[in-house]
Amino acid sequence: MTDKDFTLFPSPCYIMEEGLLRKNLALIKSVADRAGVEIILAFKSFAMWRSFPIFREYINHSTASSVYEARLALEEFGSKAHTYSPAYTEAEFPEIMRCSSHVTFNSLSQFHRFYPAVTAEGSGISCGIRINPEYSEVETELYNPCAPGTRFGVMTDQLPEKLPAGIEGFHCHCHCESSSYELERTLEHLEGKFSRWFSQIKWLNLGGGHLMTRKDYDVEHLVRLLKGFKERYPHLQIILEPGSAFTWQTGVLSSEIVDIVENRGIRTAILNVSFTCHMPDCLEMPYQPAVRGAGMGDAGPYVYRLGGNSCLSGDYMGLWSFDHELQIGERIVFEDMIHYTTVKTNMFNGIHHPAIAMWTKEGKSEVFKQFSYEDYRERMS
Repeated sequence: MTDKDFTLFPSPCYIMEEGLLRKNLALIKSVADRAGVEIILAFKSFAMWRSFPIFREYINHSTASSVYEARLALEEFGSKAHTYSPAYTEAEFPEIMRCSSHVTFNSLSQFHRFYPAVTAEGSGISCGIRINPEYSEVETELYNPCAPGTRFGVMTDQLPEKLPAGIEGFHCHCHCESSSYELERTLEHLEGKFSRWFSQIKWLNLGGGHLMTRKDYDVEHLVRLLKGFKERYPHLQIILEPGSAFTWQTGVLSSEIVDIVENRGIRTAILNVSFTCHMPDCLEMPYQPAVRGAGMGDAGPYVYRLGGNSCLSGDYMGLWSFDHELQIGERIVFEDMIHYTTVKTNMFNGIHHPAIAMWTKEGKSEVFKQFSYEDYRERMS
């Protein structure tokens, strides 16, 4: 994110920069147009609905994983969702149908259970089945949807040679912040196992995890790869649904030092944010986020852990090296904190939730949402 005056925003605050978002959106639209595929936004990574009018200038659809996300797609994104869930319920499925143009089922049993409702509804919802290629290069088990014993998708030995009437598409998701070369190897496995059914379907959704806006991503290879696949199967509509790629490196989480403590030579700057509440992927993946003006590790003159303001003992990360002694009240800015943050935050300990804001392309600071005690109270019922 470019240098801005963070004091114009509340503290703490997630701040997205519209110019950087538009740069990512333009690249994604270029890939879709040149490759002849559709690329849609996965709400599981990002669902800041006040920014959806910007997205609609570049893409037409989104993907949902729940009834609430599907409703957000229809009511705020302005188009029906491509919806997939590990399991639908009788209570929610009518609303899923109202809000969806595509519904993917995780199992054949779910398809057989709910497809009669789809035909009775009569709006022409396109149904698909999630398939498991039994191949993924995702190293973190928490994020590997093809790990042994996974609950996701149907394998080849579970599919009949003739697909049940009503299945029009396949959905395959097995990437996480992956390169085009990982996709290339995945497509080899996918074709080897499932291509004999391709003549029976109309669309193939290749899921998310395609981090095409990362600096080292080979975009031209991706375009060639998708065009080649389309040439082999010209009747198939190809869909990609990345999440992180849309908002990669588009904004920050701005925080503030509220205390500095020391224990056995380790200094910790305690912040008014929490890793477990506001940056959960840092602990789950885990990974150490970049901090503006600091280096990773203990090579610099002033070394600190950064600690969250919750009572969880492990709510800290580090070390980081700074070029000066940190001071109470100083801003600490975490880079690249727009994807998989606001959609995963929680109110553990009743800790104050960061505001959500944007730097507009006109250079204005716009605060979308500030949270209060009432937000916490209502969640606790």
